[in-house]
Amino acid sequence: MPLIAISGAQRLAIGSANFAGTVLHGLPRDLLAPTLHARGGYLAFLGRISPEKRVDRAIDIARAVGLPLKIAAKVDRVDQAYFERDIQPLLNLPGIEYIGEIDERAKGKFLGDALALLFPIDWPEPFGLVMIEAMACGTPVLAFRHGSVPEVIDEGITGYIVDSVDAALLKMGSLLALDRGRVRRRFEARFSATRMAYDYIRVYESQLRAGENTHRLEVPYGKVSGPAESSPALI
Repeated sequence: MPLIAISGAQRLAIGSANFAGTVLHGLPRDLLAPTLHARGGYLAFLGRISPEKRVDRAIDIARAVGLPLKIAAKVDRVDQAYFERDIQPLLNLPGIEYIGEIDERAKGKFLGDALALLFPIDWPEPFGLVMIEAMACGTPVLAFRHGSVPEVIDEGITGYIVDSVDAALLKMGSLLALDRGRVRRRFEARFSATRMAYDYIRVYESQLRAGENTHRLEVPYGKVSGPAESSPALI
């Protein structure tokens, strides 16, 4: 059966699958409003607290640069022991605020008021939706080089990609200086739901044209012609 991947990184784990194409995620343009001037003065972490998400790295980075960190994250039952043993003691450090899980209505303000999103993962993340949620708010992203991160972040435009905490500290000044309006515009060009829909249509149409005799059909992703939209090739 032909499959559609959500990133090139996802395909690496199942290289023998019959991939018909790759379609990066997208969001409705009006789902999250851009905030062109961050009002909160803090760094943000949004997601799950688990060993592979490395909120401890986010805490180290925030404390080293002297900025507050707000953590909006849930703790799944399977990660409860890890949370209590390794993370909970860190939440009492100065400048660290643990908010807990937030709903979709609160997400826009949380991300929009942040100076930047920290995405310090330590596993091959297939996509990382929170990165484009931050971009939709105009908030730049500092992420570690794993999984789909290099496919999602445009370095020097929507954020920076690093390989260590030390490298993250060196990039912080440049990260906070990025143009939030440009971050939002790149989100609109690359990660709108409209672009995603046209990418899927292209794959479906190619499958229909190929017919039942086609075993494998590769459709480049990121090249879409929709109403008032286009997107560059990603890899």
